[in-house]
Amino acid sequence: MHWILGTAIGVAVVAAVAWAGLQVRPAPYPEAGASVGGPVATTALPDDLPAPVARFYRTLYGEELPVYETMVLSGRATLRIAGVPLPARWRFTHDVGDAYRHEITTTWFGLPLLRVDERFVDGVGRMRLPFGTEEGPAIDQGANLALWAEALWFPAALATDPRAEWSSVDDATALLRVPFGADGSETLVVRFDPETGTVALLEAMRFKGADATAKTLWLNHAGAWGTVDGHPTATEASVRWLDDGRPWATFRVESIVANGEVATRLRAPNGH
Repeated sequence: MHWILGTAIGVAVVAAVAWAGLQVRPAPYPEAGASVGGPVATTALPDDLPAPVARFYRTLYGEELPVYETMVLSGRATLRIAGVPLPARWRFTHDVGDAYRHEITTTWFGLPLLRVDERFVDGVGRMRLPFGTEEGPAIDQGANLALWAEALWFPAALATDPRAEWSSVDDATALLRVPFGADGSETLVVRFDPETGTVALLEAMRFKGADATAKTLWLNHAGAWGTVDGHPTATEASVRWLDDGRPWATFRVESIVANGEVATRLRAPNGH
């Protein structure tokens, strides 16, 4: 009896310590790891955008849009792995419309726990995950979608890049066609909040992993809009799959550096 009681207490103590470690927010990535920003030019809002798209851009920027060439975004997040919500810090580096690198570290008591390093460079995706590396055509398709969907954090890019083509659906919905591969394309559905005019949801059909044979609806929800370091952005965004009722990740943006040098970071060896 005493042995059973002692075991139960021990399990409870371990569980309490494990839970406490997950409540500690990680420190952000060091600023020294980010690029130094450069000047941001502006260009006139295109006059041929669908009504809800034009309204969105006028709400965010007015009649002049910033021209983003590169972006380095940093912040903190919650990642759900095997049903357990883990605190994390993240840095996403973009050569806008062409390449990206995702660096994510989950933590426990603020200490590194699991690391993710994902790349999409030269049209090829590679996901270096805690439990292995994934690559192949299905990963390329998903990475290409992420390349464009993550412009929710710098949405002017989706109006200033001629490769991104908008078409109308209704007063609160538009289609966004983006290039994929040498001569292919993908289509994302963009839904706008009818009251605020901001993007509320972006969705697309995406392969879940390297071995997936069918696509699953992939949902990106903009939870809040605001300004970070002078740049209008979705300050909080969550990502989930249609067949999973809860987001697998929620990202909060805390730092934005625009138009700096990113080539070194995109091709640097793995590491945080």
